[in-house]
Amino acid sequence: MPSLIDIRRRIRTVRNTQQITKAMKMVAAAKLRKAQDRVVAARPYAAMFGKLLADVTAAAAKNESLAAHPLLARRAEERIALVFLTADRGLAGAFNTNLIKAAQKFLEDHTGARVEFELIGRKGRDFYRKRNASISGETVGMYQKALYEDAAAIARKLIGRFRAGEIDAVYVLFNGFKSVIAQQLTVTRLLPVELPEGQAAPDYIYEQDPLALLETLLPRYVEIAVYHAVLESAAAEHAARMTAMDAATSNASDVIDRLTLYMNRVRQASITKEIIEVVSGAAALD
Repeated sequence: MPSLIDIRRRIRTVRNTQQITKAMKMVAAAKLRKAQDRVVAARPYAAMFGKLLADVTAAAAKNESLAAHPLLARRAEERIALVFLTADRGLAGAFNTNLIKAAQKFLEDHTGARVEFELIGRKGRDFYRKRNASISGETVGMYQKALYEDAAAIARKLIGRFRAGEIDAVYVLFNGFKSVIAQQLTVTRLLPVELPEGQAAPDYIYEQDPLALLETLLPRYVEIAVYHAVLESAAAEHAARMTAMDAATSNASDVIDRLTLYMNRVRQASITKEIIEVVSGAAALD
């Protein structure tokens, strides 16, 4: 049976850990609020840009040169680039584990292709570095500022490789922000761009030729998709960490309660033993 000093020391250790998890929960909640505001603000822009792309595509549908656009070229997917977004830090529950499992499943589903990783986040980078995976690029620390230019630079590099025929398709894998307690694993193909079909052309008058507009809109569409994935992943990470730290704080309270109850029982047993010894000694003297 452990001594009272050992139990008190363990209670003090758990209480110190609880203070740390509680502080981490508050920090994650503050960061989540900012990240969530950025995601909510970016979603209408992304939706409107998608609608604009659909309208211009419908207007350019009659042009026979549309299918020949390099960003729309469909090829057998023998070389694939996967933009894989993970967190830079742990202590976020199953956030990174679920992502890595999804990436491994992606590799299993594309066993006949050569998959190259464009890694964003330290956890994914460390995991695939140890396994000698084919890595085309690494980015760490992007979530701290989440600048559009950083995401656009990655998108432009992938666009250039796709135009040059070095890769046949580009996918992005990330955790989307669904709610504070839930993330949504998302796998989306970025290149070749999937244009909407079957939509009637709006009655707009374009100063430029719709095909010339698409030449500008399609690269920007890919850049926005990568940036939106970064924002979604950052918000989902903070939400997962806040939930994990809240659960850890609650579990620490349960552990402290159980240890306190056990300590009281040990102390009571010790006092009872001492009383019995005193009574037995007094009885022996009689």
